[in-house]
Amino acid sequence: MGDVRIAIAGLGNCASALIQGVHYYKDSKAEDEVPGLMHVDFGGYFPKDLKFVAAFEANRRKIGKDIADAIWEEPNCCVPFSPDVPKTGVKVLPGPISDGVAPHMRESFFAYDENEMESVDVMEELKKSKADMLVSYLPVGSADSSRFYAEAALEAGIGFINAIPEFIVSDPEDPIAKGFLAKGLPCAGDDIKSQLGATILHRVLAQLFDKRGLILDNTYQLNIGGNTDFENMQVEDRLSSKRISKTEAVTSCVEYELPTKIGPSDYVPFLDDNKVCYISMRSKAFGDLPIDLDLKLSVQDSPNSAGVIIDVARAVKIALDRGIGGELSSISSYSFKHPRYQIDDFEARKRVDEFIDGKRER
Repeated sequence: MGDVRIAIAGLGNCASALIQGVHYYKDSKAEDEVPGLMHVDFGGYFPKDLKFVAAFEANRRKIGKDIADAIWEEPNCCVPFSPDVPKTGVKVLPGPISDGVAPHMRESFFAYDENEMESVDVMEELKKSKADMLVSYLPVGSADSSRFYAEAALEAGIGFINAIPEFIVSDPEDPIAKGFLAKGLPCAGDDIKSQLGATILHRVLAQLFDKRGLILDNTYQLNIGGNTDFENMQVEDRLSSKRISKTEAVTSCVEYELPTKIGPSDYVPFLDDNKVCYISMRSKAFGDLPIDLDLKLSVQDSPNSAGVIIDVARAVKIALDRGIGGELSSISSYSFKHPRYQIDDFEARKRVDEFIDGKRER
């Protein structure tokens, strides 16, 4: 059915996991039961069909290198589960820095000197690469940069996937979201869920309490990790949208006001890409007797995210094939913390499968 041609803004750990994963699963067949993949065959597209045709970075150690080499450069610390990724023949290009690098991260991100290097014309490079879509893997808090790349994708006439918590795709009144609909170009977002991470687990538990007649008194979710995502989020000013995204993903599962504390908690450098999550839930059961749940989850953060994006990219490609523009509600509700429509995760999976089969437009 052809390639799924992907451009990436931000070649960090999540991008590394996705690129490694495409190589790792290159031999997967439709009839296989493959651990780690939610869909081996996604509407006729397989992991091997994903091709990486452009990448934009602010890290001087990555710029100018082949994508396959750049994913191993510091500060990337994604576990090398597929270390023999072949060369792509595509060099990493300098993208605009803007607010994509926080002031406290310029050194650890190895940000290039804007007096010595100029960013490329992203829109023109997207056109030259013949990308089908752009995936935004920018750091949390990159409000201006997120809009810049989304607009570049729109002007280049390609799809857009927003993996971070800047509310673009999920806002029906946002001019960029309206632009994708008007131009007949698909977009999906915002803020990627992990395959089995803190948010999806917390959501399912909240739904379980609700469906079993238990009203939650309160709940919290604390997350710690050692990758650059957690280092970046040490500055509270960059965290407001992230806290909203994670909190609404859980509170939307119940119809009453739920006291919560949800969000990134601390940066522990030696954890590298290992993320540790603590969830606490307090409720009352039959006879007004207490039920307390305390849970710890430990995951490799970036591969957990890549296991979802590998499906989102194929959904966007199918939408392009079918001439569907605007926000893709089924894959967005299933795959993102802050979609336009918050629905039950199992219902969202059903709608994704209906979209694949052509029984649902978006």
